Amino acid sequence: MTVEYDGLEFERLGHASVRIETDDGTVLYVDPWSDLLADEPGDADVVLVTHEDFDHYDPDGIEAVAASETTVAAFEGVDTSALETDVLELPHEGEATVDGIDVETMPAYNEPDGAHVDDDGNPFHAEGDGIGLLVSLEGTTVFLPSDSDFLVHHESVTANVFVPPIGGHFTMDRHEAADFARSVDPDLVLPIHYDTFDPIETDAEAFADDLEEDGVQVELF
Repeated sequence: MTVEYDGLEFERLGHASVRIETDDGTVLYVDPWSDLLADEPGDADVVLVTHEDFDHYDPDGIEAVAASETTVAAFEGVDTSALETDVLELPHEGEATVDGIDVETMPAYNEPDGAHVDDDGNPFHAEGDGIGLLVSLEGTTVFLPSDSDFLVHHESVTANVFVPPIGGHFTMDRHEAADFARSVDPDLVLPIHYDTFDPIETDAEAFADDLEEDGVQVELF
């Protein structure tokens, strides 16, 4: 299923893999995972990678979506030595231009004293492990916080389209994500990172209902 917003076309390939196509035909992938790809589309102009977890950084997935002129940009903490292409490093916090696309990066992690920790009390995603992305495409801002909790530095972020994880356990759950969405105040919310594995099964319809009661449009794409 694809969702259109202001000349952009969004497709959730599954889990946290997202494809975005602009009105002029530019194709952007975020965290393409080969387990979710039926074939090798080879149509990417840009691939963005947020962190090193296998379901986000997958060399086979990148190879499947990439063409000869694809620009790959990954968080600087990811070991991309398995890729045969040059990689543009994205900072832990800062700004970059990727093939003409403005990208703002910010830390993505689980609070060490929060709910999303392993049996030893360690956060599934420690500070410094990954990044969220605020991407500007043809005048539209798209915010993908990646595998994270709703953090203090997020409270200043606004965007037209918000693409949060909602599955809980490894990331914010649907209740946290709803609060996050209210803070971002987007025109459209497109939830990801849920129902792939048992620990992240959630009620996405309830997430949508909660926000739509507040006048926020949600599409389960």
